[in-house]
Amino acid sequence: MSEQPKVRTTEGVVQGRRRQRHAVFRGIPYAQPPVGALRFAAPAPPHRWEGTRQAVEFGPVVPLSLPIDVPPQGTDWLTLNVGTPDPGAAGLPVLVWIPVGGYLSAASSDPMFDPAALAESGVVVVTINCRVGAEGFAFLDDVPPNRGLLDQIAALEWVQRNIAAFGGDPGQVTVAGVSAGAGSVAALLTMKSARGLFRRTIAHSVPGLHSTPALARQVTAAFADRLGAAAPTAEALRDIDPWHLAAELTSFNAGLHAHRESWGRLTETGTALCPVVDGEVLPETPWPALTGARASGTELLVGHARDEFRYFSVMSGRYGTFTEEDAHAALELHAPQPDGARAYRAAFPQAGPEELVETVYSDALFRMPSQKLAEANAAAGGTSYLFELCWVAPALDGILGACHSLDVPLAFGTLDSPVGTQLIGEEPTPEAVALSRELQEAWVRFVTTGDAGWSAHRPGGHLTRVLDTESKTRPYPEQASRQIWEGHSPAPFDLS
Repeated sequence: MSEQPKVRTTEGVVQGRRRQRHAVFRGIPYAQPPVGALRFAAPAPPHRWEGTRQAVEFGPVVPLSLPIDVPPQGTDWLTLNVGTPDPGAAGLPVLVWIPVGGYLSAASSDPMFDPAALAESGVVVVTINCRVGAEGFAFLDDVPPNRGLLDQIAALEWVQRNIAAFGGDPGQVTVAGVSAGAGSVAALLTMKSARGLFRRTIAHSVPGLHSTPALARQVTAAFADRLGAAAPTAEALRDIDPWHLAAELTSFNAGLHAHRESWGRLTETGTALCPVVDGEVLPETPWPALTGARASGTELLVGHARDEFRYFSVMSGRYGTFTEEDAHAALELHAPQPDGARAYRAAFPQAGPEELVETVYSDALFRMPSQKLAEANAAAGGTSYLFELCWVAPALDGILGACHSLDVPLAFGTLDSPVGTQLIGEEPTPEAVALSRELQEAWVRFVTTGDAGWSAHRPGGHLTRVLDTESKTRPYPEQASRQIWEGHSPAPFDLS
């Protein structure tokens, strides 16, 4: 056995490095750098290379439209990483993780996504970088829309060509993500170009974030105008530095409230640019596509946290400050029309403004899109396993509750990553370690067999795994919200 592992891909030989009981290969290009003439274009096939390419460092991070300090890096953004138990093995299950957050960030190098625990459980783990923000989702007249989703398909095509050389089975691919990554997974279910590229899906906290072309066109035009571009076209934006573009989008997102009258619900999301239901790249949203039998069901593991919105309210400093006016606005914007606002007040008669805001935002942004995806996938002939995370994050004296993204370090077993320690604390409790092991085992079982280990979520039954100090399988806990949303799929954001 050579000291450092080498693998021959269809583009050339890569050399990774060994870790304790697995090997990692990083920064492998699955498409050409999307710069110059290729900027804002669909991903182009990667170049071949001679000799051995060192694959020990992560590829450059795509420009992030988030208020965090990441220095500009190189332009070879379209890379992926592979963690494998054994490159010489055959037939191992494969997990492809899409690390997209808010359609604004995609950093496969985040320590939270370290593949060690999963790889050492027998899974080949692929994490990808893809375009986000304006690079991936600005609706420009002269290039394809949803370029971030096209990047993901290019990465999945790379997996089909190459994963057997890393010990993986191209017929046993599970595509997975949380938040906008889960929204990407749901979108891939409806895209013709994604068919046959994966067998199973894992989606944690699926968002209902999509725009109509009319809204996306107006938003992109306003953003281009802010930049001083002559038109909302790739040609007009191509010479603007990508990191400057990302920084401008951060400011633009912060000012969305000013457009509430014309852009409606979109202005409450903090994300101006998201997947566009353009009819071609993304033909429709997943819920009607699945229930209308225009998309096939899969084996799906889907879930959400109980207190999805709490993370955002705490981190923005709004927690504990919501007024009756805020509750009224949240219900008017996000409760299903025409009588959802009245239905929420009737279903939660004792709820004050804080609880109403938190409930309707958690439902509209993540909980109902996730639960309805489970139902729609089952209606399309798939098998859905639903969970709700109810275990309270110990950090900040438990104020975060069972919040958005708490499940990710638990599933990856990365409790000591920066996000893990932010939510769980420096010293994980025995309960945290046990719950992490339970969720990790469910993932490994699911990607290997298609069975998560509890009863499937079926119409009428709505059985759900409630993850807590003592996990139980029981009827869906958010039944009141489910009934309010009966017959209402998350609709694309549109002009008001």
